[in-house]
Amino acid sequence: MRDQFLRQRCNVTVRIEILGSAAGGGFPQWNCNCRNCHSLRAGTFRGKARTQAQVAVTNDKQHWFLLNASPDLRLQIEGTPHLHPRKDQRDSPVAGVVLTSGDVDQVAGLLSLRELQPFRIYSTPSLRRVLQEDNSVFAMLNRVPGQVSWQETAPGQAFSLLDTAGTDSGIRCEAFSLGTRYPAYVSKQRSDSLKSDEALLGLFVESSSGKRLAYMPAVPAIDEALSQRLESADLLLFDGTFWSDDELIRVHGTGATAREMGHVPVSGADGSLLKLAGLRRPRKVFIHINNTNPMLDESGPQYRQARDAGWELAEDGSSFEL
Repeated sequence: MRDQFLRQRCNVTVRIEILGSAAGGGFPQWNCNCRNCHSLRAGTFRGKARTQAQVAVTNDKQHWFLLNASPDLRLQIEGTPHLHPRKDQRDSPVAGVVLTSGDVDQVAGLLSLRELQPFRIYSTPSLRRVLQEDNSVFAMLNRVPGQVSWQETAPGQAFSLLDTAGTDSGIRCEAFSLGTRYPAYVSKQRSDSLKSDEALLGLFVESSSGKRLAYMPAVPAIDEALSQRLESADLLLFDGTFWSDDELIRVHGTGATAREMGHVPVSGADGSLLKLAGLRRPRKVFIHINNTNPMLDESGPQYRQARDAGWELAEDGSSFEL
């Protein structure tokens, strides 16, 4: 019986739902009149609207785990029948949230989950301090005992995702450090007191069959060590925020570069298209795509260049299985 159980576990797949695929602000962005946003509103754009990046994973379609929590989370849940209440007056299949950074577009959605529904948050100690000790609004997640259970994680240490009853889901995760810079709202004094390797994380999500998702919506740079690490993934959801380093400056006439904002651009000598061209194993998908990114235009050369290089663009509502 035990061998039969193990064989059944090895055949369990992880389902990955893309609830949102855009960078912060979504596409179109509410206050942007760039070519992409203007054309999309006018109905002349060859491409799709997108909400802010949000991914959900499950291996039983009963218990779902969110990778971060986007500001669009409530609408994304309403648009996904798998995530609707199934029984009783109050219910949710959302069992937990895994956080990879403290960026607003990764944590603001936690406040949409404040209605006394038990779930777990997997986070580094540093990120938990930023949210719980420095931002009093997040106290709404712990108004009553048992509302939210915080589970500490650390770069390089694997952990299992548990449902609300504490049962092992069979999905394992491992976080690893991608950067040392905390979001701008975190004071320098606070940042200096936190562990630098907990500021920005990449995440591996592994099914019981051993297949792996690599999730990293924000990547400041690509080195050889990261490239080698990604060869162990079967599916890669990677930072596609900006096409070029000076994209915002060229579109709006002002602003920071992609790298100054903590995002490696897609194009250029040090961009992800070239730096990850040697990856053979994973299926490669860009996510967290900014509204100004020209590869959103499916009739444009940048879209074709990304596709010809073996990349896909994540879309709201798309799904994958491992």
